[in-house]
Amino acid sequence: MRTCISPAGEFRVAKHAPHYRVANFRQETHVSDLGGKPDGQQVKNYANFPQGDIRVDQAKVIYEIANAFPFRGVTFIDSGWAVAAAKNPGRMSIKKTQESSTRETLTQHLSPEQVKQALVSLPASIRYSIAAASYDSDELVILAESCCRFVHDSAGNPIGLEYTNDGSGFRPVIADFELFETIANNPYLPDVYKEVMVLRPGVQGNSEIVGDYRKGETHIYEYLRTNSYIPWGHYAANCSEDCIRYTIDTLSYEDMQGLRHLYYQRAYAQTAMNLGVSLPEKRSERYTAIELEKLRKKILSIKNTLENVPNLATLWGWNFGYDFSGTGYRLHASHQMIHQQYAFIGESVPSLSGDILVPFSAGDMVAETVRQYGEENGSDFFSDYLTNLRANTRIDGNSGPDSLIVWQDDHVMLFVPKAQVSQWELQILVIADEDDGPVGNVFEASSAVRDSLDKGLFYAQTALAGLGAKLVTSIEYSKRFALNNRQRLLYSLLPKLPWSMGAFSEAQYRFICGHYPEDFAEACRKSLARARL
Repeated sequence: MRTCISPAGEFRVAKHAPHYRVANFRQETHVSDLGGKPDGQQVKNYANFPQGDIRVDQAKVIYEIANAFPFRGVTFIDSGWAVAAAKNPGRMSIKKTQESSTRETLTQHLSPEQVKQALVSLPASIRYSIAAASYDSDELVILAESCCRFVHDSAGNPIGLEYTNDGSGFRPVIADFELFETIANNPYLPDVYKEVMVLRPGVQGNSEIVGDYRKGETHIYEYLRTNSYIPWGHYAANCSEDCIRYTIDTLSYEDMQGLRHLYYQRAYAQTAMNLGVSLPEKRSERYTAIELEKLRKKILSIKNTLENVPNLATLWGWNFGYDFSGTGYRLHASHQMIHQQYAFIGESVPSLSGDILVPFSAGDMVAETVRQYGEENGSDFFSDYLTNLRANTRIDGNSGPDSLIVWQDDHVMLFVPKAQVSQWELQILVIADEDDGPVGNVFEASSAVRDSLDKGLFYAQTALAGLGAKLVTSIEYSKRFALNNRQRLLYSLLPKLPWSMGAFSEAQYRFICGHYPEDFAEACRKSLARARL
């Protein structure tokens, strides 16, 4: 079994110390000048054209770490990069983009009206780049007014979009949809434009609002995506037009609790209905935390009385951040506004040939890992995983930070996995147990565990944002409702880094890392300390 987890109490790590010979088959030599030194000496490319075979006696060490979960491949750590990061932890950060305003530059040479005309007549690739990177709200408004038609009030403020019938119904008049979306997803666009363009319910379609959460300044809608890429539809908990949250530093812990509350409420209500539990006739108000806990316990009590328990699974995810390149590539989520999505996966589905198949759930692969590990090692996978995490030592054997744990309480642990599939991956693992064993899904998570999960997600995003992360995908690996296999509920947060968007290595599940996980865990702890959480 390919995993770094070991019953012996320490992670398995392979160390490559390369030494090899290379036969030289080159036929031609093309020595040329590369430039000049300050003293006038020329720089030539002699090193590129060696004579004879090449002998590499001692290349830099490469560490190979199989992921804890075999289906997630293997991580390779370049010791040259990692040593540099350990000496200079500031390398593990994304520098803030320099503030830019094309309008201000043009204003130095053109009249205000000429500036407007110049901005809207720029090549599309440049307008896309401005829309994504500009910090100038006036500039963004000019571009917004150029790519769609607004309805304005007497003072010139936008109050809606102009609609036209395209033959299939009335739709907003948008001349350049990519430019429209990119402008609307820029945090510096005035809020009134954000609301009119993308945030007001109905402006992005007719998805029904089937739940909401309001407490203090927090206000969140729960949309139903009926015709979804997920066969049975999915739900989206979106911050509302009067609770605009584009960046992590604008997200409060109460906002996080609201987003997650809608997920828990939908999961419990849907499962209750599947089990034949009647919900209150009056559902105009959301469940309180106490009512939600009562419903959860009722679901589990019914489950314990059934012989054939529905083996459903939950699906939860969060794409945080939006970006669009001038060459026309969308680099992350469909919209910037902070939101979370979730759905439910059944236990069986008929195939085209008439037999029965099990629909895919990512948590099922964790279940397979737990089963195989137990068969091969005679011990519990997650118990050994926690032992390995708590007893971790540095990969390079040198002095310095050796803990992978960023934050923990009695219920959950936020940590850096030994083998990261994103250079900055963080994971959240439920370490709490209930009467029947480990907590493997949200149905088994008490209110205290749920609070800790919400806090862990909030802290993880805060730590990553403090290092400069702008695009983060978060996913849940959960146990199916009917299983009893000692599987623990796990979340993975996967930032996208400007220099590491994924290439052929990642397509083969070979993940290249430029730092030691222990040093990144220390960077996250310092980031949280700076945020004073």
